[in-house]
Amino acid sequence: MLGGLLSLLSAVTFAYANASMRRGVLTGTVLQAVGISLPVALPIFVIAMLPTGGFGILAAFSGRSWLLLAIAGVIHFAWGRYCNYRATKAMGANLVAPVQQYSLVITLVLAVLWLREPLTLLRIVGIALVIAGPGLTLRPDKPAQSEVVPETPSETTFIPQYAEGYMYSLLSAIGFGLSPILIGMAFEKKGIAVGIAGGFVSYLAATLALALTLLLPGKWSDFRDIDRSTMKWFVFSGIAVCLSQMTRYMALAVAPVSVVSPIQRLSIVFRIYFSWWLNPKHEVFGSRVVAGTIISLIGAVALSVSTDDLTHMLTLPAWLAGPLAWHWP
Repeated sequence: MLGGLLSLLSAVTFAYANASMRRGVLTGTVLQAVGISLPVALPIFVIAMLPTGGFGILAAFSGRSWLLLAIAGVIHFAWGRYCNYRATKAMGANLVAPVQQYSLVITLVLAVLWLREPLTLLRIVGIALVIAGPGLTLRPDKPAQSEVVPETPSETTFIPQYAEGYMYSLLSAIGFGLSPILIGMAFEKKGIAVGIAGGFVSYLAATLALALTLLLPGKWSDFRDIDRSTMKWFVFSGIAVCLSQMTRYMALAVAPVSVVSPIQRLSIVFRIYFSWWLNPKHEVFGSRVVAGTIISLIGAVALSVSTDDLTHMLTLPAWLAGPLAWHWP
């Protein structure tokens, strides 16, 4: 029960984080979005570690755990987040969401190759659906013509840049797909406090990597002209995604992945609602987008659910139970 509630909270806050970030990049840059939203999380993790004994857990982490968590942090929170924000700026959060389900396929392939987890028929079906879903969003429905003529550039109808958006969506999916494997390899013990401490290490490594990037010529000056309204949305996004990642780590520490992952995938549904609320003129809506999102969501759930758990929950006929029991290797 606790793991499910934490997973749902993670999904809702992640969806809001993407919608609020999208609002910010309408007037700000992607580097500003990463540079502001990433460090915001560190003090929140420090506060969370105080009552949970997180600092003692940090001291108990092995060198291998520190290294794996640090690499996972740079891949997920620096590389993956930058590419996610770049993709969202190019074509909106609604179109990015189905493509990012490829991260589950990447995680599954690595789990089969590195961790020797089995490939099942259910997972093959999930891969097919995840791949098919984004295809429907390539030609979204034509948006209805507004009855009110926009008065400012910020109110104009959004025109997605598909080439840039899909390229960076795939790059972000690679980062998001690699990090769970590294995190799983890093945790030698389980528990909510361990998850919070591990999240702090990952965020710290990503923040240090970002700081090194800002030392490059001309990068720091990118922050001089940011206005307060844009900064506000990036701070909101940083706090929301921090809460999302923290509850995700906590959920994985108390519940099976087969429970946590499907619930977390609901974030792509919540993302549509938050986008409709915050960015109605700067997102692509329509039946194709909704259909592609639902198909990729079903595929993500199929990838996340264990075949054994499914056969235990349902009474399946022999003609269906047999093929579902197939696995490789």
